[in-house]
Amino acid sequence: MPHQDLLLPSEWIQRWSDLVPSGGRVLDVACGAGRHLFWFAGRGHQVTGVDRSAAALAGLPADFETLEADIENGPWPFEGRQFDAVVVTNYLWRPLLPRIVASVAPGGVLLYETFAQGQETIGKPSRPDFLLQPGELLRAAAALRVVAFEDGFMEDPARFVQRIAAVRETGASHLAPPRHPL
Repeated sequence: MPHQDLLLPSEWIQRWSDLVPSGGRVLDVACGAGRHLFWFAGRGHQVTGVDRSAAALAGLPADFETLEADIENGPWPFEGRQFDAVVVTNYLWRPLLPRIVASVAPGGVLLYETFAQGQETIGKPSRPDFLLQPGELLRAAAALRVVAFEDGFMEDPARFVQRIAAVRETGASHLAPPRHPL
């Protein structure tokens, strides 16, 4: 049985989920057992999850849109689709970063949290391929408006992380700037 903390939504995702437009469509990339899918569905959102593990997806409700796909070795299965939120946690495949950002709809949000350089000094993952470089999420999300960004060490459990909450501006009137609640 998975550790209980692995079933709870990330505190970062919970904190910034109010940025997702009401009733919006949420894509969870590398969703695993669906902890964030359950979180957003419970908040009234339409959810889509993609993972390469059929076993992980098998436990998800039939009303969740799920797709078993190897997004690292196959085509991006959401080409031409955009979502009101794209969520990524504990996953990094650099070639997908531009597609992930492009999948954020106007007015939508990117919520991303994963391991960063420094993690190799305390545990896994330890390969540089799976650790963000300083400021890497900021560069990847340059087309979006950053609402929050963190890059550093966290306790309990001990880990180095980088995380971002960034919105795609709608191009609406500059007379009334968007209000992204903090």
